[in-house]
Amino acid sequence: MEEQQYNIIRKFFKKNAVQNSILLNSYFFNQSKDYEVNNINRLTQKNLLKSVFGYDTFRPLQNEIIDNVLQGRDTLAVMPTGGGKSLCYQLPALLMEGLTVVVSPLIALMQDQVQQLKSIGVEAVFLNSTLDWETYLAEKEKVISGKVKLLYVSPESLNTSKIQDILHHENICVNCITIDEAHCVSEWGHDFRPDYLEIGSIRHQFPKAVCLALTATATQQVRQDIIRILKLEFPAIFVASFNRPNIFLEVKKKNKPLEQVKEFLEEHPGERGIIYCFSRKQVDQLTDFLANENYNVMNYHAGLTDDVRSKNQEDFIKDRANIMVATLAFGMGINKPDIRFVIHFDMPKSIEQYYQEIGRAGRDGLPSHALMLYTYQDIAKIKYFFEDNSQNSKQEKLLYAMVEYAQSKDCRRKQLLSYFGEHPENIHNALAPENCCDICRNKALGIKNELVDSTLWVKKFISCIYRTGQKFGASYVSDVLIGSRARRIIANRHHEISTWGIGKELKKNQWMELSDAMVQNELLVKDNNYGVLFISQKGWEAIRNQETVELPLSFVPGQKNPKEEKLKPKMSFKKADVFSQMDNESKDLADKIRKWRRKFADELNLPPYIIFGDRTLADIVTKKPRTISELKDCHGIGEQKILNFGNELLQVINQ
Repeated sequence: MEEQQYNIIRKFFKKNAVQNSILLNSYFFNQSKDYEVNNINRLTQKNLLKSVFGYDTFRPLQNEIIDNVLQGRDTLAVMPTGGGKSLCYQLPALLMEGLTVVVSPLIALMQDQVQQLKSIGVEAVFLNSTLDWETYLAEKEKVISGKVKLLYVSPESLNTSKIQDILHHENICVNCITIDEAHCVSEWGHDFRPDYLEIGSIRHQFPKAVCLALTATATQQVRQDIIRILKLEFPAIFVASFNRPNIFLEVKKKNKPLEQVKEFLEEHPGERGIIYCFSRKQVDQLTDFLANENYNVMNYHAGLTDDVRSKNQEDFIKDRANIMVATLAFGMGINKPDIRFVIHFDMPKSIEQYYQEIGRAGRDGLPSHALMLYTYQDIAKIKYFFEDNSQNSKQEKLLYAMVEYAQSKDCRRKQLLSYFGEHPENIHNALAPENCCDICRNKALGIKNELVDSTLWVKKFISCIYRTGQKFGASYVSDVLIGSRARRIIANRHHEISTWGIGKELKKNQWMELSDAMVQNELLVKDNNYGVLFISQKGWEAIRNQETVELPLSFVPGQKNPKEEKLKPKMSFKKADVFSQMDNESKDLADKIRKWRRKFADELNLPPYIIFGDRTLADIVTKKPRTISELKDCHGIGEQKILNFGNELLQVINQ
């Protein structure tokens, strides 16, 4: 066994490390062959981790997942975006004799990962519709000849005759089948794809191949679906913490949203980010607004031509544009590690979708920011698309979990984690409140909503709930109070009741905020599934007894603007950017290396982060290596990168 593994790795380095004998010497020629098998496995993995991928240590659960895959045990791994899922199949692929097949949902994701693997000396190919026939045949020949360790295909193409012919070729031995974004198999997932349902049948064609399913978002229900539909046999299940401590969580009610976005961008100058909108129209409007404000911005949605979408995405990935405004069609295939913020211009339809999208920020582990703007109209927009849908009930439950998060009065991080079944007790022991979320930050600053005499408004709201039959949610009741003539209100003849139009002194968002406060203070009870409001015993007693009711509200009588604008903290509690803490000499060096990285990437027609990401850049600037040996000690610098650009990079540093 030891001799076999030794020969596999030796063969790999001969093929992929540009015939550099240093690798062989540093790896195995000086290693004793007297280790037990497990020790050799661990030693081999650790050596590959550093010399090929440039990392000193595994991230949480990576080592355990890799061990299970190498032992041939089916495995389900739920790890947050940026948690290092790809390494869990890429490293084992180098230790296996045969082929690792990676089922990936988006073309951009395949291309990005193949580029990254080739940049570190690993032979990988993707086969999809973007390749012309001549290139397709050439890549196919590489796979059949045994030169390739990883083959990326889409779930749609997996069962086609072209891919089947390759996988069943007499020269091919499929050792591992990896399913990325495995939540797509489940109708309870946020991105269900029917083509994923066919993957389970492939498993029977390769009974000796180990199966690895990976996802960043999976509740218990989704995990069970993944195991059942993919036919995983007695799988090892690993669920990493969903906590992304480097991402600050913030939710704001919409109030002049274009100005809110502009204000946010002014506080994050030069940073790269994604802004998600609900509709194509909103994407185009926001893009035009930001372009007129001189921001370097691109748009992305299904209404654009393929060529325009492709160009805009490439400009964003290659740092020719800082901001991408997009619908949810954008992002799953983006592996860009230096995205510093994600803004939701509209509320997402589920917590799974929200978590997946904010996870595209801070993949490199550096400080990042997630801002969500929401209004109660967002709920109506989303529910409109539920009509005549067989999954209506299921989708509404997912939506109202998102609404609960947006309206939370407690730590957002705890609520987000508890949704995925994680219940940290002392989250602020490791993460300061001001770096956690907007709620914890405001508590740390001593900012609280003022107790406002709300007696008259409470009476009006409860009376309206009663006269509409306790059958509706806060949005509908608020519409009745402000005198809306919406079709639904007219159809129900609620424009004829005594409470119609008696609440015009408040705006709808203020009535909605009052409703939240009444629920929090147990004057109302809200149905968890559909948001219907009921009057509680405490609410009835407050009305009967003519009690004075004071509630914590952000608005007070006679003020047109929310009080929260006046209470906005003067200090920024965003986690300090690692580069902003450097001295001027280090900042200058970082700028020079960025320019060199951009030039080098343009020459190779690659995104700059493929050369190395900002985390590696920060480590280089901090350590200021002067020799190849010192450069090897920097994060993310493996042997292939040393060969590709080590000497040239040292010249930039030494200058």
